[in-house]
Amino acid sequence: MHSGGSGLFPGARSPRGSKDRSLVSNLPSITLNNGVVMPQLGFGVWQVPDDEATATVATALEAGYRSIDTAAIYENEVGTGKALASSGIAREELFVTTKMWNSATETWTREGVLREFDASLDRLGLDYVDLYLIHWPRAMRDDYVTVYRTLVEIAAEGRAKAIGVSNFKRPQLERVIADTSVVPAVNQIELHPNFPQAELRAFHAEQGIATEAWSPLGQGRGLLEDATLARVAAKHGKSPAQVVLRWHLQLGNVAIPKSATPSRIRENIDLAGFELDADDLTAIAGLDTGTRVGPDPDDFDWN
Repeated sequence: MHSGGSGLFPGARSPRGSKDRSLVSNLPSITLNNGVVMPQLGFGVWQVPDDEATATVATALEAGYRSIDTAAIYENEVGTGKALASSGIAREELFVTTKMWNSATETWTREGVLREFDASLDRLGLDYVDLYLIHWPRAMRDDYVTVYRTLVEIAAEGRAKAIGVSNFKRPQLERVIADTSVVPAVNQIELHPNFPQAELRAFHAEQGIATEAWSPLGQGRGLLEDATLARVAAKHGKSPAQVVLRWHLQLGNVAIPKSATPSRIRENIDLAGFELDADDLTAIAGLDTGTRVGPDPDDFDWN
């Protein structure tokens, strides 16, 4: 693991000398319910092979991203960690999220959760992560409260600056809050214009939970080819993907687009200089079909 000390990775530039300072300062951020500041736009590495993750994440960091979202099940924490270590960026300028794959192969105990967390830290080569999430509730197994209770302990030790959940619905959120009195900082859920999750977002707002969107661009299932988005994009001289990401930011969502194409990585972060107006937002609201591209958390227990 990298030691604490100055907070810089080996060979890192000081924050004041960072050539990316102007890019980073243009990125919006939100303050989580425990005071931790999180970039509102991050880079996701789902489906990026480990041997490609180092180059892909390096491209994202060079483009100006400072928030990287990975997970144990992605099997690319090692490659992601190598990119972070060789980036020359101060650790305190980076926001690293990973997730616990609460596999269906066992009923989770405190010791098991701590083991999984330590393994992720080791693979990433980090002393701490900025955000640690439970990947799925697996509500039918009834051990997510034990998992979350252990995350509370990890956060108290400072090894995760913030903790949260992913793919939780309101009943699971209410249960972990009632059991631990610790409101998750983030709930990362499937969210895009075809599935905007207005009701769950409203509950998050009531509770002070940040909404983070996975598959924010609809996973390439036709959303970006929609004629309505094409019209809005043409109006602003932007791409449909940039319009959708701008929509997320204006709703207050955190978004983590994923791409392995350098030009798209750079395009997805280029969201300054335009804003969607009321007509645009109304048009995009009409894209709500209520359909998921991923599994329903109530049924998901795949290992």
